Formats: sequence, structure tokens, C-alpha cells
Amino acid sequence: MCRQLVGTIPVVIVDCAIYHEGRREDVPGGLGDAFTRARADPDAFIWIGLHEPSTSEFDLVAKEFDLHPLAVEDAVHAHQRPKLERYGDSLFAVLKTLRYVESTSDIETGEIMLFLGEGFVLTVRHGGGSPLGAIRARLEGDKKMLALGPSAVLYAICDEVVDTYEAIAREVEADIAEVEQRVFSPERTNDAESIYALKREVIEFRRAVLPLVEPMRLLTNAGLPEIHPETRPFFRDVSDHVLRVSGDVAAFDDLLTSVLNANLAQVSVRQNEDMRRISAWVAIVAVPTMVAGIYGMNFDHMPELRWRFGYPLVILVMVVACTALYRLFRRSGWL
Repeated sequence: MCRQLVGTIPVVIVDCAIYHEGRREDVPGGLGDAFTRARADPDAFIWIGLHEPSTSEFDLVAKEFDLHPLAVEDAVHAHQRPKLERYGDSLFAVLKTLRYVESTSDIETGEIMLFLGEGFVLTVRHGGGSPLGAIRARLEGDKKMLALGPSAVLYAICDEVVDTYEAIAREVEADIAEVEQRVFSPERTNDAESIYALKREVIEFRRAVLPLVEPMRLLTNAGLPEIHPETRPFFRDVSDHVLRVSGDVAAFDDLLTSVLNANLAQVSVRQNEDMRRISAWVAIVAVPTMVAGIYGMNFDHMPELRWRFGYPLVILVMVVACTALYRLFRRSGWL
């Protein structure tokens, strides 16, 4: 159906359909015909999903929906911060998608751009995170929600993205607890590199979550005409989740800073302990070295130089002195 509908750009079109009163209708014909039919029926809208289109590919769709050139440029080139903007009679929303890589504890980022207007929803996805097929299928199973129009699609995508944020927050929290345990373990490890890498991931996480707070507030309170009134309570729920995750991410950042400082302090303490041990052993070795140095000067007139018991006495003095120093340093915690 997508091949018939979009003609020359079947590759980037992931799925497309008209929804009438919450029911899917795969309509043959051209994109313009489908859009005209969706606009003619107030209870219908068309939803087209694209994945990483080029400028020329996206232009074919943008012309049909009369999208603003600035929004088109953002949708094609990606690398935008989460935001919500109005262009004429349509809304343009940007969401950051995140994917947690279990094997490396990395967070991969992507983007979803949404255009909402009268009778249409256009989604543009960049990256491998948060595919929309499952969201579309779930919405198609909830005809009552889907009948609310394009804003229901926006809500479902926002809800899925923010749910992913919450799942990743739990994974990051576990990673931080693991690093924290290593830092305060008796093993002599330097985890500065791991902490710094994790802090970079949290910063990337923060860039996705914090800018989304204001768009969600607007969707909840601004009374935007593109947003169906019955969907606003759902957006309010998503907004609450975003606020909770943003608080968690800010706490993660502060905690990692504290853990990094604690790790550096641990390294400094260990270095001081090593220096104390070295100093103690140097002090112990200095006693026999001094005695041996004095009696190794080979002067003829030295006290007890030719005494029969001189050598055993010197050895005894060295052993007693070294033992006394060793016990003293052990008692003081230097050894």
C-alpha cells in the first residue's frame, strides 16, 4: 500500500494509513488524494512514518503538507534539542530517543520529529532507538484513543519515549551503584575513567530529558488547538514522569561528581599510605646502614675495632634497633 501511496519514495516510508474514527484504512492512490480525503473528513487523519529521509525524499512529502522550510530542515538534518514549535497551522515537536546498550553501558541517542496539523501526522525518525511500529500497533488496538486524532499519536509516542527514559534511569542507577561499590571497596582500583565515562552518558541523558520539560508543560496547559482536550490529562501524566526523570538525572550527575571526588580522595589516601610505608622502611634500613657506614671507614684507631665480641655486638645492636623501629611503626599504623 505504501508503494502505491508514495510512489517514488517507498524506501523511507515505514508505514502510512488513514484512520477514520479510530479504524485503520489502507487507501490506494496517491499521497495527495489520501491527504485530501483525510482533510475532507473531520473524523479522519493520515499518519505517515518516515525513517531518515534525504532532503529530496522529504521534499516530496513536505510539499503535500505545506510544511515550513525551517521545520523541514530540522527534520532532515536532525541533531536538534527537544522542543515544541508552531509553524502556521501545524505543530512541530522534537523528541530525543535513547537506547541503553547492556554490553557497554552506553546510551545511544536518536530523534523523532513530529508534524501535527489538521488531518495529518507526519513522523520522522533518526537512529535505531524507539521504533514506532509497536506504538502504531498498540494505538490501532485502542480505537477510542486513536479516535481523538493526531494528538493521540503524539501522546503515545511521548509516553513511549519517556517510559524508555525511566527504564534507562534504572539502568544508570545500577551502574552508579556498582561504580560506587568499587570505589569504596578494599581493592586498590582507580575507577576515574569509568566514572568519567558514566558521567558523559548522564550528561547525554540530561540533554534529552531536561529540555523536554517545557514542551510537555505547553502540551498540558497551553490549550493548543492541535491538541484534543481529552488528551491533555494523558500529557499531564507524561509531564509528571518527565519531571521525575529529570530530577533523577540531576541527582545522578551530582552523585557521580561526589563519587569522582571520593575516588580521587581514595587514590590520594592510598598514595599517602604508600609513602608512609616507604618512609618507615627507609628509617628501619637507615640504622644498620649508619652503623655499617661508621665501621666501614677503616680507621686504625676506632673504639672496639679489634674487640673479639665487636662484630656480634654490632649485629645485635642493628637487630634490636630495627626490631624496635618496626614495632614502633606497626603500633602507629605506618606498617
